[in-house]
Amino acid sequence: MSDALPNMLANRDWILADGATGTNLFNMGLSSGDAPEMWNVKHPDKIIKLYSMAVDAGSDLFLTNSFGGNAARLKLHGAEKRARELSRISAELGREVADGNERDIVVAGSVGPTGEIMAPMGSLTSEIAVEIFHEQADGLKEGGADVLWLETISSNEEYAAAAEAFRLAEMPWCGTMSFDTAGRTMMGVTSAEMARMIDEMDNPPLCFGANCGVGASDLLRTILGFAAHGVEKPVIAKANAGIPKYEDGKIHYDGTPDLMASYAVLARDAGAKIIGGCCGTLPEHLSKMREALETHERGERPTLELITRLLGPLSSDSDGTDSRQPAKRRNRRRK
Repeated sequence: MSDALPNMLANRDWILADGATGTNLFNMGLSSGDAPEMWNVKHPDKIIKLYSMAVDAGSDLFLTNSFGGNAARLKLHGAEKRARELSRISAELGREVADGNERDIVVAGSVGPTGEIMAPMGSLTSEIAVEIFHEQADGLKEGGADVLWLETISSNEEYAAAAEAFRLAEMPWCGTMSFDTAGRTMMGVTSAEMARMIDEMDNPPLCFGANCGVGASDLLRTILGFAAHGVEKPVIAKANAGIPKYEDGKIHYDGTPDLMASYAVLARDAGAKIIGGCCGTLPEHLSKMREALETHERGERPTLELITRLLGPLSSDSDGTDSRQPAKRRNRRRK
């Protein structure tokens, strides 16, 4: 097992992760509805460019182009039998970029949700989910990923299935959930419930946290929720670059580089150790985030009042921990 991330965690006050995968690939010409993972073999030069842009902007860690690289998701493109191969290649390309850099860079093998609903609410059993995640984990391991990176998960059951798969693959891992429904995940998990789950896991992640969601303010409210629970593990914050808006036939995110710089500092002060961006986060955002983290001294834990004053209003008045039950949505966004 690679000790690249544990070493970095032990020796750094903060770690800058990468930005968006989907947004940057769309800017390179990826068409809506296409599987980004196919570009690992069709356009490896562009995937190397994707990784390099993050590193050149200051990222210490980047995620591989394998978010939808599991058999369940690839089945939509008739490529379910290529899950291991495509994940392996995504990590191999990542190793090429990381190993060619003078700085220490962590290659994190991205593992996204299956896109299916876990039993008993849905038809996906834990056993099948473990098998799906294990196949992808083995591919990322073969390709040289330093750590596996579970992201945008909405249910405890799917999170636990991935943890078991990563145990079988004998790989260290990190895992985030997306709290995009009035402070809860799509399946109703709160920050407090996730923290309790992490406390009780047999194969817990090295780091845990939140990614994607609604906007930077909402995500930081979730980070404060983790801090309130007191889990003694490094926390991850990967917020979207603002709020998506449809303009000129395309989705744009309204978060400026300066806003994301403020978010990065607030995330660190709120308790996050690994800080990055999700949807809409471009290299110019990352550069500003790096600069801000390097030049701003650590401050006190921010209040929600300060967060909303600097980053914008919350999408709801509840973070889900006050027992109010939001309606559950069934849509899924790709990072």
